[in-house]
Amino acid sequence: MFEIEREAFISVSGECPLYLDELRHFLTLCPELSLGWFLEGRLVAFIIGSLWDEDRLTQESLQLHRPRGHTAHLHVLAVHRAFRQQGRGSLLLWRYLCHLGGQPAVRRAALMCEAPLVPFYARFGFLPVGPCAVTVGPLAFTELQCPLQGQACLRRYSC
Repeated sequence: MFEIEREAFISVSGECPLYLDELRHFLTLCPELSLGWFLEGRLVAFIIGSLWDEDRLTQESLQLHRPRGHTAHLHVLAVHRAFRQQGRGSLLLWRYLCHLGGQPAVRRAALMCEAPLVPFYARFGFLPVGPCAVTVGPLAFTELQCPLQGQACLRRYSC
């Protein structure tokens, strides 16, 4: 297992640090739903996901992987602070959505984010579906979903 520089991946807002035990949990359960970008042996960006089988995300969705689910729940898209604002997160997300779009059982992607990040994800075809039922401490999130079948935005870049 590789080492993660935890402090280098704290969220843009600085409010919500990554919990390494949770990341390892999903890497063990469903590694096929994770994607990393390594540069000279160093992890510079990654996405961790799992499958979910309900219409909306719940507190349970933060910890469970439901192998028969049709929704890919993106738990985290993280870019090392030294590599932010260079387009790596965008490129990694495009590649991840292309990967998901190639899996017939996965019909959509879902995530939760803070309000300032909604426009970023909207560029990739994610649409707000309302406030997320999940809270983390004092943080409130918007839930976004992106249909993957016939997704026009995925054709923007070659997968």
